[in-house]
Amino acid sequence: MSRLPRSTPEAQGLSTAALGSFVAALDAGQPEIQTVMLVRHGHVVLEEAWAPYRLEDRHLLFSVSKSFTSTGIGLAIDAGLLSLDDQVISFFDADDLPETVSDNLAAMKVRHLLTMTTGHSKDTVEALSRDRRMVKIFLGLEVQHEPGTVFVYNSGATYMLSAILQRLTGANLLDYLRPRLFEPLGATEATWQVSKEGIVVGGWGLSLNTESLACFGQLLLQHGEWNGKPLVPAEWFEAATSKQVPNDNEENPDWKQGYGFQFWRGRHNTYRGDGAFGQFILVFPEYDAVLITTSATSDMQAILNTAWDYLLPALEGKEVPATQRPERLELAPPSGPAPAPGNGQTYRFAADNPTGLTAVRLDPDGTGTFSFRDFSNGSQHEVVCAPGGWREQTAHGTVDDASPEIGERLVTSAYGDGNAFVAAFRWVESPFAATISCQVDGDTMTVDGQLNVSFGPTEFRLTSEK
Repeated sequence: MSRLPRSTPEAQGLSTAALGSFVAALDAGQPEIQTVMLVRHGHVVLEEAWAPYRLEDRHLLFSVSKSFTSTGIGLAIDAGLLSLDDQVISFFDADDLPETVSDNLAAMKVRHLLTMTTGHSKDTVEALSRDRRMVKIFLGLEVQHEPGTVFVYNSGATYMLSAILQRLTGANLLDYLRPRLFEPLGATEATWQVSKEGIVVGGWGLSLNTESLACFGQLLLQHGEWNGKPLVPAEWFEAATSKQVPNDNEENPDWKQGYGFQFWRGRHNTYRGDGAFGQFILVFPEYDAVLITTSATSDMQAILNTAWDYLLPALEGKEVPATQRPERLELAPPSGPAPAPGNGQTYRFAADNPTGLTAVRLDPDGTGTFSFRDFSNGSQHEVVCAPGGWREQTAHGTVDDASPEIGERLVTSAYGDGNAFVAAFRWVESPFAATISCQVDGDTMTVDGQLNVSFGPTEFRLTSEK
């Protein structure tokens, strides 16, 4: 069900042609856009999805999650559970603290977690991922600088905010926000990754659909009010979206305009929640507008540049460069001849490879079955690939025999490249897509793969086990 009213662009002071040029520019650019939505004066005036993606599907948001964690902390502060100037160490037991608490660790406050000025010299998230006791690891790391003096983007700091809220309330961050934020906004599809020590990870791992992001953006524009009732204190959103600390040490122009409480300031008096590979809630307070994108790109600045070149002039009532938008917005499956028939043999791969691919079977009917291990929960998924258009399916699997079945929507296709079976995958509840080329030589299969985006290498080669 739609939660925001729909309107023509013209009724909200915009041009349909100008917004069409903006969509065309997004489609023609290098960043792969998956969904986009624009809200103006509280009305949706633009909503598009590039097939096979859908607006109603939840989408993995990466660091957009941080802005929701900030909101949870703001609500807890409003409830009198903590303050910005509380010491971080005050929330944790002696068992969590190092034997010697340094002066810098003792000086670290809640506000330093919120503003990414904890005093660490680099993001702590990699160190936290090495063990299940992430809180203890964070508190045991060296704090090189006096808190409040240096901005260093730090997802581990957001994890600690989530941990603090859980210590105070007895509820994890998602459960705390459900009745206070997600349910009033209609964002009942929300899911959030939980760490091995049972804490919502806070700095990443939230999944919502495009309209839920738009509702949150509209809540920001309405200073925390929804359906005539205050959900979040206006003072909190005012502080959270304002420049709290400088971040001139960042490189890209829209990442060096200042940082708030888990929100980025941007050019043209904008602010935003943003996540890896182009997930954006971009708020234009001067124009009463919010832009949502879900995307798959390693060049996030390019999306913002397109917004400045095409959308900002439209909001200002200026001329927009005319660009013809395609009749159909889609990310088409790869084309090529049908694969050669396979031999039905299963080729297995070492379980510890970075792709999660554990087995491949190429059958005589020209289909391929690929088995993957899910890194977040250890479940095994089997996926079938066949030639033609996108084949929609759910990757079913279980963690173990006693666990319930787990499903994730994805689409696949395949084609033949000489003797190779080439499979294409799109996990449509995330930015990720992969192309995998399988070549059989006797009892051995070699797999060459390419990922569209990744935190690590985007190309890999695997050889099956004997």
